[in-house]
Amino acid sequence: MKTIIAATIDQFAEQFKHISRFIGANPELGHEEFQAYARLTAELESHGFAIQHAVLDIPTAFLATYDSGKPGPVVAYLAEYDALPDLGHACGHHLICMMSIAAAVGLKAALAETGGSIRVYGTPAEETKGAKVPMAAAGLFRDVDIALMAHPYYTFEKSGESLAMDAIQYEFFGRAAHAAAQPYEGINALDAVIQLFNSVNALRQQLKTDARIHGIIKEGGQAPNIIPDYAVAQFYVRSGTRAYTNELVRKVLACAEGAALQTGCTLKTSNYEYSYDELRTNHTLSDVFTKQLLAMGVKPEEIEVGKDHGSLDLGNVSIQCPTIHPFVKVVGERHMLHTKEFRDLALQEPALDAMIFTAKALAYTAYDVLAAPALLAAIKDEFARLL
Repeated sequence: MKTIIAATIDQFAEQFKHISRFIGANPELGHEEFQAYARLTAELESHGFAIQHAVLDIPTAFLATYDSGKPGPVVAYLAEYDALPDLGHACGHHLICMMSIAAAVGLKAALAETGGSIRVYGTPAEETKGAKVPMAAAGLFRDVDIALMAHPYYTFEKSGESLAMDAIQYEFFGRAAHAAAQPYEGINALDAVIQLFNSVNALRQQLKTDARIHGIIKEGGQAPNIIPDYAVAQFYVRSGTRAYTNELVRKVLACAEGAALQTGCTLKTSNYEYSYDELRTNHTLSDVFTKQLLAMGVKPEEIEVGKDHGSLDLGNVSIQCPTIHPFVKVVGERHMLHTKEFRDLALQEPALDAMIFTAKALAYTAYDVLAAPALLAAIKDEFARLL
């Protein structure tokens, strides 16, 4: 059956590459991916997938479903297709979306044998307000048996971890005054922001090693001779678990409240981006994917242990169903993500060939799970233990 899956993907490989090239050459920012959305949904529809447009009223989110008509597991592939400001597709999302779609099309060829259904989730804005967060909050993954995607990189890496994250904005309100003539009439909001940074820096000594707190001064005044009556700091607060991240958020809030009290300001806090949960890799499922890579000729020493790569909205999916997020080699040189060098290489033919290679591995992984109820049971058992 894997021969049939591979033949199906190869049959449409040039079309898949064509779409990937188009998206790569026409980068669109998060929630503005209208051209990519049109191309991806049209391609899936041409392969018999039923399309639900504008999922959760998000204009560039979609859900594509193919049901075999036979009972069986639900396999989810996740597609990302937003670009980065100024850099374009320096994170390889033009490859990610087509890896998932090509895998879904290939797996579809086996569904008459295995039963079950396939879903492709079109998830906009992974780089900013990732659509996986509201999708997960709405329960759209709760009936999924396995969720898969792969990320382009300069090496192979097993699905690893990510950090839970909150994006918190701290607004301080003071009172303006002439900084030379009547400084005593003012309440300096910028002083409160600076005090917040100093307090956070003092806090670091008492934090666990997986804590990450980093921020910027978004607004700090208009002129040096005016005491600022308004100042804004934005922070990312992260750690390896949602529980500890919540604790960190409370600690940083105490720092902000203290800064407001010391300076006489008032404080307002808000979330300026979605909160991400940590990625909980299902290692049983991850081992199935690694097995495919080895069978396809990747050497064991080429596959690295999974690492932490910051935060991603897939974490919110992984607490609802067994999930993996491996990294796959698409470029031959050691260039990091979010760089012009990686972007340029990820648009070239070797990267597109690697995209097709990865799509097959993703399809084979799902097939092995669909064809082996005991394997799926082991995956679900691990998932239940991780909750």
